[in-house]
Amino acid sequence: MSNASVSLGPLGRADGRWTVGDHRKPGGTWLECGADGLYQHAWDSEGQLIPWARIMLAGFTLGAKYPKGIYGVRALFGGGRGYLHLTLRHPYEDRIVPFDCHPHRYRVTEVVWCEALLTQTIAAGEAHRFGDADWLGRAVEGLVRQRPRTARQIRQAVAEAREA
Repeated sequence: MSNASVSLGPLGRADGRWTVGDHRKPGGTWLECGADGLYQHAWDSEGQLIPWARIMLAGFTLGAKYPKGIYGVRALFGGGRGYLHLTLRHPYEDRIVPFDCHPHRYRVTEVVWCEALLTQTIAAGEAHRFGDADWLGRAVEGLVRQRPRTARQIRQAVAEAREA
């Protein structure tokens, strides 16, 4: 990836790996996209690995587990908490995985692009591609470069980015 600072809302590249949330916050919680799955790092536990093959559905909320609006105001302006809502298989379960938001604000459009990339990739049965740092870097760069705005443009841009 040519620009290490490129990110999509809570998804960003840090020290050569892709993370969701603020991995630098002391005592924080964040997620790491690894080859084997999504690894939750937490200050109060050893963390947990969720294998890519188990992830069926995913979505984000920011600021609250069950917000009244789509995204939490505090998280959009920096800080706060975010949640990755997952539906897992074998055994089937719904899981809410928290992460600490970065201190900088998230652009709503970037959060939407990130969620669209996650949703489409999982729906295609390719969640494991999030563990490929090079592929994810190309996909994120493609979305940032195109800057789609409408739902149709976002779907098309994500489909193109996934083929990169």
